[in-house]
Amino acid sequence: MSGTTTIFKRELRSYFATPVAYVFIVIFLLLSGAFTFYMGGFYERGQADLQPFFNFHPWLYLFLVPAVSMRLWAEERKSGTIELLLTLPVTMWQAVLGKFLAAWAFIAIALALTFPIWITVNYLGSPDNGVIFASYVGSLLMAGAFLAIGSCLSASTRNQVVAFILTVVICFLLLLAGFPLVLDAISAIAPQGVVDAVAGLSFLTHFSSIAKGVIDLRDLIYFVLMILAWLYATAVVIDMKKAA
Repeated sequence: MSGTTTIFKRELRSYFATPVAYVFIVIFLLLSGAFTFYMGGFYERGQADLQPFFNFHPWLYLFLVPAVSMRLWAEERKSGTIELLLTLPVTMWQAVLGKFLAAWAFIAIALALTFPIWITVNYLGSPDNGVIFASYVGSLLMAGAFLAIGSCLSASTRNQVVAFILTVVICFLLLLAGFPLVLDAISAIAPQGVVDAVAGLSFLTHFSSIAKGVIDLRDLIYFVLMILAWLYATAVVIDMKKAA
């Protein structure tokens, strides 16, 4: 794990070495606040919960997480530093995992900085903090899944813009699979088993379940498997590119 730790520290420091990290965090916090208190109708609902806050997370991550993940490998390949990275005494898996964990930690920091919203709802009422905690866990897992997909697609191209667009498209399709409108359309032409299978592939379905305060083992397994599968695909892509 020492190789993973080395890569993790190197990458996490690099995020805060430029103003880009701070700009990302500020944008995330501003959008989270705006969506919660204005578009989400926080005060109009008259309920002490953070449902409006978490309802917008899938759509925030749809654009903000790919903006983080697009540089993971595309920048290394474009600058040629990927060869230097792979000559270090670390395995391919350690490099992939270290870079992923650093990016995930960065997103976790941005998510943790939304704590004033949690303080606000506790000041205004008596929310179920267990549900809020579960929602934070689900949000972080969903961000990790988005990030793992972005890591794989970043490894497949030298162009960060292409990596960003591809990640947005794939993640959007996985969100759309759980959208009620899509599921209703499928149920009209396919048996319930097909509808359940499509819904089971969706980030939205599993995140919504956790956000209700029920941390189901199946939802946790879904996100963990999604992250591991895409990280494995990242390692395979990098290995293929190295051999080419």
